[in-house]
Amino acid sequence: MSIFLIIGTLGLLTGFLSGLLGIGGGIIMAPLLLYVPPLLGFEPLPMQTVAGLTIVQGLTACISGGLTHRKFHFLSSTLVGWMGVTLFITSFIGGMSAGYADNRQLLLVFAVMALIAALLIVLPKKKEVEYPEAAGLSFSRRRAVLVSTIVGFFGGLVGQGGSFILIPLMTTYVKVPTRIAIGSNLAIVFLSTLAAFLGKALTGQIVWMLTVPIVATVVPAAFLGANLSKRIPVDTLRIILGICIALAACRVGFSALGLA
Repeated sequence: MSIFLIIGTLGLLTGFLSGLLGIGGGIIMAPLLLYVPPLLGFEPLPMQTVAGLTIVQGLTACISGGLTHRKFHFLSSTLVGWMGVTLFITSFIGGMSAGYADNRQLLLVFAVMALIAALLIVLPKKKEVEYPEAAGLSFSRRRAVLVSTIVGFFGGLVGQGGSFILIPLMTTYVKVPTRIAIGSNLAIVFLSTLAAFLGKALTGQIVWMLTVPIVATVVPAAFLGANLSKRIPVDTLRIILGICIALAACRVGFSALGLA
């Protein structure tokens, strides 16, 4: 077994989850890249390499999954405009401010936010329309900007995209239907992911040869996940999403405690 096959297999898994649940997948891809190769007898990948590959995975998933959800009319351009631009600006400010904060304490705050978000997404709520129309979406601009400001700033501070927190906050606080939140989220985080990708690419932090199996597998896997997402009942999607968010929160919490 080669390292390319391992990375490609991990790309299939995370790409599928990205398309299915509308998350970037980096919070899942990073620990897999860190721990799976050594378990299979390979040298551990340097953290810088892992970070570069994770960004490529996230960017590829955003494009492939986002375009597929748009085809199903679950992507709201208005929601993306308000939240995407805000997230980009506040993530940049948070990243610039990171040197003035205690990273471990902030990671714990971020983990607690994610656990709360996981709880919110699985709590019973009023029955949703299975296939809402994104074109006529009505939502509070003020709440949408507030959510993306908080998540973007804290995410920038601790070096996390935060897309896994955005969806629960969109569905519970901004009152966006789950399918539209999932369909729009990849496009919302696209700008911040693109900025991170350009930063790493221009400073030589990406091992381009290792990105080949990621791009080759994430594109079809995200497409498949997004297509399957349309066929899964929305209540089931919320439960799967809640589980993944809770696992991501544990991962961030372990990092904060120096256990991962």
